[in-house]
Amino acid sequence: MNQNCVPIDLRGRNFSGEDLSGANLSGANLSGVDFTGADLSEADLTNVDLSSADLSLANLNLAKLNGANLNQAELIATDLSHADLRGANLRNADLKGADLSGADLRGADLTGVQFSRVNLNGTDLRGAKLSQAKLSNANLRGVKLINT
Repeated sequence: MNQNCVPIDLRGRNFSGEDLSGANLSGANLSGVDFTGADLSEADLTNVDLSSADLSLANLNLAKLNGANLNQAELIATDLSHADLRGANLRNADLKGADLSGADLRGADLTGVQFSRVNLNGTDLRGAKLSQAKLSNANLRGVKLINT
C-alpha cells in the first residue's frame, strides 16, 4: 500500500514516456494504463493491478512487482531485469523480446505466456506455473526451475 494508505486509482491513464523511477505505487489500480516507454526502474509496484496495461518498451529494472496482477499486460521489449515478480500473475501476458535476466519469478503464474525472443538468463522460476507457456527462441541460460 502506498505511504498514505489511500488507495490509488489511475485506471486507463496515459504515462507513456514518463519518468516514474523509484515511485511508490504499491496497491494501486493501474489496469489499462499506458506506460509505453516509461521509466519505472526501482519503482514499488507491489500488489498493483496492471491487468491489460501497456508496458511495452518500459524500464522496470529492479522494480518490485511481487503479487502484481499483470494478466494480459503488454510487456513487449520491456526491461524487467532483476525485477521482483514473486507470486505475480502474468497469465496471457505478451513478453515478446522482454529482458527478464536475473528476475525473481518464484511462484509466479505464467500460464499461456509467449516467451518469444525473451532473455531469461539467470531467472528464478522455481514454483512458477508454466502450463501452456511457449518458449520459442528464449535464452534459458542459468534458469532455475527446481530447488537445489
